[in-house]
Amino acid sequence: MACTVPAGADLPWASMSFPVQIPIRVPCPPGACICEHDALLADSMADQRILRLTREEEKRLLQRLERITSLQDLRHVEQRMYEQLGIRVRIKAGASEVRTVRGIQIEVLPMRGLCSKTRQAIPAAIRRGMERTPEVAFELLDEGGLFG
Repeated sequence: MACTVPAGADLPWASMSFPVQIPIRVPCPPGACICEHDALLADSMADQRILRLTREEEKRLLQRLERITSLQDLRHVEQRMYEQLGIRVRIKAGASEVRTVRGIQIEVLPMRGLCSKTRQAIPAAIRRGMERTPEVAFELLDEGGLFG
């Protein structure tokens, strides 16, 4: 049986505000990283989206990058990383000959709050995904007109 509330009824919980606790990343040990976690947290005007990337969420992101199925899928994940976390990734064919996925340049642009280990882990996960699904690398190379 559905619960119905008469129109205009005064609901006691409607005016209450419930604080939402969003988990944020635990800072790196002092001297271990240059992510400036504390400075970012202290700056109320800064883009703090990156702090939402907890270690558990980072693991999920890396697993997702390893499971890419197409270039369109990779571009979608890139877009979502920017929208949700502010992370920008540049992926392009290397300046010299590309023989393996190691020849593809993958760069995570530096940003305050992004751990240096994460900046290294994201390109590694993308490369593993391209090794697992080589069609993604072929599509990326063809994007620049290599194959036709």
